[in-house]
Amino acid sequence: MSVSPGRKNAHDYKAHLIWDGNLGDGTSTYTGYGRKYRLQIDGKPDITGSADPIFRGDANVYNPEDLFVAALSSCHLLSYLALCARSKINVIAYEDEASGTLLLRPDGGGKFESVTLRPKVTLAPGSDEKRALELHETAHDLCFIAASVSIPILHEPQIRISQDAETTKPAQKPTEMESRP
Repeated sequence: MSVSPGRKNAHDYKAHLIWDGNLGDGTSTYTGYGRKYRLQIDGKPDITGSADPIFRGDANVYNPEDLFVAALSSCHLLSYLALCARSKINVIAYEDEASGTLLLRPDGGGKFESVTLRPKVTLAPGSDEKRALELHETAHDLCFIAASVSIPILHEPQIRISQDAETTKPAQKPTEMESRP
């Protein structure tokens, strides 16, 4: 990420993609080329990807559909955790079983119909369970990725209060970022 020169609040993201699937004859036939690729982003480990197996890809590596659902899930997580921290709601565990439904068209194209996020959030004792549940809607509104797509993003959050006093840790001093409005 870099800040866009001359544009306040604009950030640029870049990715370099390399197709590694030329098996000798390029794309001379549909079945004659590999779907493997590498995604490179400066300063980060490469991601090896492929098509979904239904499109002749490798089931052992990430595909664009996996990464799409994961991007929505992780963006929601990060927005939600920031909101909870600013609202003095102590989240001590978070897991999501996100899923998306892709509808294929007869011409070979397709579109995600929807993505459903199913976050399971564990709060420290004394946290406001009702407010924690409400913050999922705000997190959705603030998530950059969700705001950038046209499909419905559904939420089925579950909130529970931890019964284990050992899982809670004392609050740390707020950082500069946390103390901003």
